[in-house]
Amino acid sequence: MRRQAPPVPGRLAIVAGSGYLPVYVAESAVRAGENPFMIGILGESNADFSGYDHDRIGVGDMRKLQAILKGQGIGRVVLSGAIARRPEWRQVRTTFRHILRLPSVIRTLMAGGDDTVLKMVIKLIEASGARVIGAHEIAPDLLAHTGNYGRHGPGAEDRYDIERAARAAIALGELDVGQGAVSVGGRVVALEGVEGTDQMLDRVRSLREEGRISRRRKGVLVKLCKPQQDVRADLPSIGLSTVENAHEAGLAGIAIEAGRALVLDRESMIARADELGMFVCGIDRGLGDRWM
Repeated sequence: MRRQAPPVPGRLAIVAGSGYLPVYVAESAVRAGENPFMIGILGESNADFSGYDHDRIGVGDMRKLQAILKGQGIGRVVLSGAIARRPEWRQVRTTFRHILRLPSVIRTLMAGGDDTVLKMVIKLIEASGARVIGAHEIAPDLLAHTGNYGRHGPGAEDRYDIERAARAAIALGELDVGQGAVSVGGRVVALEGVEGTDQMLDRVRSLREEGRISRRRKGVLVKLCKPQQDVRADLPSIGLSTVENAHEAGLAGIAIEAGRALVLDRESMIARADELGMFVCGIDRGLGDRWM
């Protein structure tokens, strides 16, 4: 993991995309005595922030974001939740401080991968004086651990699928494309693109129904952090819906990177995986070509 910088004074802001992660981070912050300010992204954030001080901004509105950070005395910012659409260049609202960076911002939005875009966003936020930190720094209990969750673990064929899918996920991540891959019987059958994990699993389900993937062998989903990824944003995550969708795709289980992935809905996810006879496990990148 990235070494944590010394504490920075000031209030915590949580920039929220879609999904439940922003709420989990906010709840963890409150338990730690924080008073987080929620900043929902218009058209993306779908959570109810009525119990918190909050505001909403357009996805490319750096001008309003900077005004909020200054007006609320924000010292730390967490980027959490999914963003389905990146802004068009006409939606980018910048400040004088950022104006010299605008050409590179536009180029990144048009041609950069997700990790490249997130690194650009982090630089713009930190140019405003706040420090961007990872969701795991506020909610460390969400980090995946090594080993099995629940009653079930991978068998020999599953472990082979994990190794095959892990290699594919690393190659995919090096291209800044996605974080997940599916292997069935040692054959990599799906790679995650801009559509995201759930849509990839739905594609696997359709391919299996069409007979293009073996119905006899189940297979495994693997999600890994990209090799070059800044861990302060967009760590791989799984939850109850991932287990449900992997089951619909006919998979035997899910493997995620220990220490560099987030597990949401932990108790309900484990209970459902146990009920379905599926395994969920955390794997360690530090074993060379072996992951288990």
